[in-house]
Amino acid sequence: MRWSKAFIPTLRDDPADAEAVSHKLLVRGGYIRQLMSGVYSVLPLGQRVRERVMAIIREEIDAIGGQEFLLPQLHPSSIWEQTGRAETMADIIMSFKDNKGAKIILGPTHEEIFATAATELTSYKQLPQLWYHIQTKFRDEARPKSGLLRVREFTMKDSYTFDMDFAGLDIQFDRHFDAYMRIFHRLGMEAVAVRASSGAMGGKESVEFMVRSEVGEDDVAACTSCDYAANLETATSRLDPIDDSGYGGELERFATPGVRTIDDLARFDGGVQPDRQIKTLVYVLDGELTLILLRGDHTLQEQKLQDATQSIELHAAQAEEIHTLLGADPGSLGAVGVEEVRVLTDVALQDRRGMTTGANENDFHVRCVDIERDISVGEWVDIRMVEEGEACPECGEPLEVYPAIEVGHIFKLGTFYAEKLGLSVLDENGQKTPIVMGSYGIGVERSMAASIEANHDDRGIVWPVDVAPYHVVITVVRTDDERSREVSTSLYDELTAGGVDVLLDDRDERPGVKFTDAELIGIPLRITVGPRGLDAGVVEFTERQTGDQREVAIADAAPEVLRFLGRTT
Repeated sequence: MRWSKAFIPTLRDDPADAEAVSHKLLVRGGYIRQLMSGVYSVLPLGQRVRERVMAIIREEIDAIGGQEFLLPQLHPSSIWEQTGRAETMADIIMSFKDNKGAKIILGPTHEEIFATAATELTSYKQLPQLWYHIQTKFRDEARPKSGLLRVREFTMKDSYTFDMDFAGLDIQFDRHFDAYMRIFHRLGMEAVAVRASSGAMGGKESVEFMVRSEVGEDDVAACTSCDYAANLETATSRLDPIDDSGYGGELERFATPGVRTIDDLARFDGGVQPDRQIKTLVYVLDGELTLILLRGDHTLQEQKLQDATQSIELHAAQAEEIHTLLGADPGSLGAVGVEEVRVLTDVALQDRRGMTTGANENDFHVRCVDIERDISVGEWVDIRMVEEGEACPECGEPLEVYPAIEVGHIFKLGTFYAEKLGLSVLDENGQKTPIVMGSYGIGVERSMAASIEANHDDRGIVWPVDVAPYHVVITVVRTDDERSREVSTSLYDELTAGGVDVLLDDRDERPGVKFTDAELIGIPLRITVGPRGLDAGVVEFTERQTGDQREVAIADAAPEVLRFLGRTT
């Protein structure tokens, strides 16, 4: 492609609304343009990168036995209602009514639809199967942000496996795990596999693939010594033991005027340290007011709470609801003596005594609380947020917490969809047995953005060779020089004939503008053709990643490009 004929609308300045590096560079480099919040047009350069990402994904999924489908984007709402996900995913589902009044869902994912296709499987002899497609998804994100990292319309590779038993699922899961690690490596990312919540997907086990980034919306807790890593939504840690042997006695109610927070109580009249306090929160879980108890120095992790209770709707109670339930305002709440109200208590409070909590009367607290004696705990659950520096649950060394971008997620769905949709085959004894499913997703455009987050400098994008829209840019320093035109055109033709994707910068622009644009859009290799070099019989090679420059004889230029690309001459 000749740059003079290409549509590459580069910009000198960052877009005003962009925070993520990938967002800035994709817009400035002429890869994308925003149509509306969370919706982007992919321009020619972006489409070339997108196609390369999809090609890498296809190669790796085909290599483990994948068969490619293309299933519809329009789904009847009835199948989503059948699995219950019309309710559990209601906050992100986009839908409309057709001209006959039927509700249609714009597919946010395709578990139900692939499961429906799998109803044509009837015998164990047809299993295992690995099916996938690369299709547009729609999700009504409340706060689209960071360019392609969080959008409302995007492309996803989602694959699905179908097995006779969980042993077969384990094999398919492990094969996908390895394939994903190869994909992310080829995309230039150092992905970390972390334990994760399955959320509304169903199933009981999942793994996310995370790329460390300051613009990441997830947080990962990772051990500094072993391979433990988990999304904060599921992470656990070892806590230092607390000796309560010196604490006891009868409950004692005492006045705490003006005390409304954990810190207030720690400073009040000699103080009660946060780890000796009980924090009481009130949440509404599927319409039921519920008390949530945590150690005073701990923070609630809402996804853990949702997973532990399998709640569909979960939110903090309003002040009026709290006062009606307990007779006090936040800051003076507690569970001592509370009956006929669901009480969920974090496991860090098990066997604790000598604790202090609110008395359910404003400006009063209760001390010498023995949780086993004084509180009617309905369920013990792990719902606290892990903090930086806490001990790894596996080896005891400190945990590091850092932000990351989720670039892939794989799920062991088990028989969730089989049971909901009647998905079964006959086994070797002629008995019906539910099909065991797995689900595996990678966002295409998110992978583009994450690759940039991992591969850029202050001049622009630094694409890995396998992802770049063009392998080589030939920069003609002077387009009015006949020999420069002849050499650059000859080299362009030779490389193109050899299967190299080449961008010939034949624009009537200053050399500095051309060099700046080539660095901005991130082409891996620049070949500079100018009169001075041609007089010496050479062209100049500049590698985008390293900045290394060298002179190469004109006759050796094409073979040297092939060597750079790892191809035989």
